[in-house]
Amino acid sequence: MGNSLRRTAQLALASAGSCMLLAAMPAGAQTCQFLAPVGGNGTTNIVTKTIGAGDPLPFSRPNWNTDFFVTQPYNSYKLFFTANSSVSATYPIQGYLKFTDGSNLQVINESYAPQVGTGRQWNVQAVPGKTVSQVNFKIGASADQAATGFTYRISVQGCN
Repeated sequence: MGNSLRRTAQLALASAGSCMLLAAMPAGAQTCQFLAPVGGNGTTNIVTKTIGAGDPLPFSRPNWNTDFFVTQPYNSYKLFFTANSSVSATYPIQGYLKFTDGSNLQVINESYAPQVGTGRQWNVQAVPGKTVSQVNFKIGASADQAATGFTYRISVQGCN
């Protein structure tokens, strides 16, 4: 086989291999990336918190809210929660998409009682015509103080 024919055969095999790799990927495969938490230290996109009632001083705020920056448009979001306490608890969980126009949309509102070390993922679609600026988790509520003192981990991914 001549050099040019050998090279053509190698390119055809390489192209066929690339096509097989592309064909092996699911048609609806999405790529996701973790979003950075607001006020994070830049070393991790996973936030670990303990539900607290806040400082006993008047007008103090509890640490229930955690926001994640959205720096580009995504088709959907994955919100992750993992219980991190040594005993089971019921966690009041709310999730919101915050939009650049100042509005927001509640996408999670439930009480969740996972086994220790287990968690949950919520898949949320983007809202057509709206630009998301942040994704917010609110874990804990004044109406449910029983969760105070329990630890959890949360993170968010943006997906296209």
